[in-house]
Amino acid sequence: MKKKIIFTGGSGRFGEEFKSIKNNYKVFYPTKKELNILSKKSIISYISKKKPDYFIHAAGLSRPMSIHDTNIKKSIELNIIGTSNVVIACSMFKLKLIYFSTGYVYPGLKGNYKEHDAVNPFNKYAWSKLGGESSVKLYDNSLILRLIMCEEPFNHKIAYNDIKTNFIFHKEIAKILPKLLKQKGIINVGGKIQSIYNFAKQFNPKIKKGSGKHYFPSNISMNISKLKKIIK
Repeated sequence: MKKKIIFTGGSGRFGEEFKSIKNNYKVFYPTKKELNILSKKSIISYISKKKPDYFIHAAGLSRPMSIHDTNIKKSIELNIIGTSNVVIACSMFKLKLIYFSTGYVYPGLKGNYKEHDAVNPFNKYAWSKLGGESSVKLYDNSLILRLIMCEEPFNHKIAYNDIKTNFIFHKEIAKILPKLLKQKGIINVGGKIQSIYNFAKQFNPKIKKGSGKHYFPSNISMNISKLKKIIK
């Protein structure tokens, strides 16, 4: 029999990519009505019905980033309290939990951050995701993925040439995710370290250079050597 996965956030950008890849799992993508992360009762009920082997928690509040400044109630409820409810429910069933966090939890000053390096988020979105991480770390049967990913195609007219990162398309992470399900702890997930401009110009040679120093620290890149060893 195929092993089963509950995947929250199936209607999101990454969820749509994960649906499109072939894998050896039976994946359930509950709607918000079927599984409400703000209700432990709802989560527990859905797990009881589906009896999964893995729980991938990709649901949450991300964009626009400004919403985490203007509506902290929503940010806290969805990214911190909702994640905590998922952790509690998974722990009750001894169910393996995979949590989608962000590489933005690192300070973004020196770059090439390893999983054990100190964290200090540079925006409130990342603080909300780190809040979720805190509850996940309390549960040993878990995996935290610190991701830096973007949509394909790169749909901006300008790309920052003074910001280094690890951009990788959603579809590429969707392909490697099944190889990570049995891992535990924390794994940085991203692509080659380069400026956003160098990443974008591979797919759009006509893209223009711009400065992002007013929006991001200069080097938000992560060290992905741990990831490479796992997926090689």
